[in-house]
Amino acid sequence: MTTPTALADGRTAPERSPSPSGRSASFRRLNALARAELILLIRNRSAIFVALVLPIVMIFSIRASLEQIDLAGTGLSVAGAALTGGIGIVLVQVVYMNLVTGYVTRREELVLKRLRTGEVTDREILISTALPSVALAVIQSVLLVVAGAIAFDLSAPKRPELFLLGLLVGFVMMSALAAATSAVTRTVQTSQLTTLPLFFVSLFASGIFVPLDVFPDKLAAVFELLPLTGVMTLVRHGWLGGVEGGDLVTAVVAALAWTAFAVFAVRRWFRWDPRG
Repeated sequence: MTTPTALADGRTAPERSPSPSGRSASFRRLNALARAELILLIRNRSAIFVALVLPIVMIFSIRASLEQIDLAGTGLSVAGAALTGGIGIVLVQVVYMNLVTGYVTRREELVLKRLRTGEVTDREILISTALPSVALAVIQSVLLVVAGAIAFDLSAPKRPELFLLGLLVGFVMMSALAAATSAVTRTVQTSQLTTLPLFFVSLFASGIFVPLDVFPDKLAAVFELLPLTGVMTLVRHGWLGGVEGGDLVTAVVAALAWTAFAVFAVRRWFRWDPRG
């Protein structure tokens, strides 16, 4: 049985039991809803532009900025830092920013409210909305790894378990943070503002544009506690190698802690009714 969902106005949604058909029925519902969301995403030209074109533009911007930075002593090449930073861009833009708009749009159009009147559980609604964006991010991440191997002579991920863990945690964290951010976003237009804080903090302080190795130790220690920093550490060192035990533990703990907080925030504050 699912647990009650706390609503933003203090009320508690009634408990809803899963369909007797169990996991197969849940999978069918998720599949149907995710396909519908994918069709809507494909039809949204501006969202597709942001998801496909902007990350590429940002990667070139990252590379240009890295060429002005002395990476000596960091163990990173410009290409390696730029492409791993590109995965961070994909997580922020394709998953987080795209999903905030998606959740707000579905809420304001009463889609979420209508879905809750049927057999679909709250978890299924949230996951199915996120799946197309996550799938697109997976494809782009794979393409970045392939591009690194073909065009920039980078090796395959040296520690694939860390690389995959970073991606998995990143997808879950960014999806949950998107749902949580939608709770404080009134309209689709204001989503461009409510997503900016995490966007800029992640870009310049989580190792996307500038590796943490070039910052002073005390400042880097603070930046290690930011939401996306742990994920970027896992992705970067999972692909390029060179991570130390202490840094790895800090990255995993920080990433999992932020993911847990994001999931809690969604359960506590996510809004299903329009805010208008």
